[in-house]
Amino acid sequence: MVAENSSVTEFILAGLTHQRGLQAPLFFLFLGSYTVTAVGNLGLLTLIGLSAHLHTPMYFFLSNLSFIDFCYSTAITPKMLMSFVSEKNAISYAGCMAQLFFFLFFVVSESFILSAMAYDRYVAICNPLAYAATVSPRVCLLLASGVYVMGFAGAMAHTACMARLTFCANNLVDH
Repeated sequence: MVAENSSVTEFILAGLTHQRGLQAPLFFLFLGSYTVTAVGNLGLLTLIGLSAHLHTPMYFFLSNLSFIDFCYSTAITPKMLMSFVSEKNAISYAGCMAQLFFFLFFVVSESFILSAMAYDRYVAICNPLAYAATVSPRVCLLLASGVYVMGFAGAMAHTACMARLTFCANNLVDH
């Protein structure tokens, strides 16, 4: 997946700091933050899945937001945590493009799921008598499908444009 005119096969990640004394505290700070994010989102997904009272359009969109948020943080954080503890902080060109794609996919999807959630709340507040007919399970599935299709399209467009760039000199990426 290396561009034809690019001679870079991997990127060297400089990291947040070169000071050994700060790497362990930063590792545990980001690990703690990631753990809270992962446990919170997976807990919310589990709670919504197990409770029949929460099988409504609002919680359907909230569970999709939790899933996207979990995947969004998982696309970047593990590689960053590895850079705190490993000697060689490098990522292959293909790995970089894959990480970029998933990062963008979940960022774009998060924006669109928030728009779908806003539409759901708008209908619930402004037209409560027609809410059940307007925001039916079919409409929820169509909106969620649209969210992921737009996320895929946005990520593909940005990743394809990035893959066309030429990287031929410095392959050092500063934090």
